[in-house]
Order: sequence, then structure tokens, then C-alpha cells
Amino acid sequence: MASDYHRGEMDIQEQESTFHAFIQMTKWGSLSITVALLMATLWFCTKAGFLGGLITGVVVLVIGILVLREKKSAAH
Repeated sequence: MASDYHRGEMDIQEQESTFHAFIQMTKWGSLSITVALLMATLWFCTKAGFLGGLITGVVVLVIGILVLREKKSAAH
């Protein structure tokens, strides 16, 4: 009776690709929204002005790119 069971097989390549794309868009979209909000806040709400907001935004963008980029996985 138990030997009659056949475990199903499924190709999940499309789901993996969609999930990877969703994670990438979420990650980089969050960074861009953060930088835009930071620049706008410093530009309009403080005495830092446009240049202060731009410099801070560029610094946060560079740090974000370094932190969020994909690491090369070690081959096992």
C-alpha cells in the first residue's frame, strides 16, 4: 500500500527566478527610496541645503551599494 505512493516532481526554476527578482527589486528599491527621502529631508527641512543633502545622499548610496551587493558564494 505505501509502495503505491509516487512522490511528485516539480520544476521550480520560474519560481526561483521570480523570487530572486522580487528580492533584488525590494533591496535596491528600498535603498533608492531611503536615499531620496534623506536628500529631500536634508534639503528642505534643515539648513544643510541642497549640497548637504546631495553629499549625504551620495555617501549613503555608496555605503548601501557596498553593503547590498551580492557576495560571491564559495564553491562547495
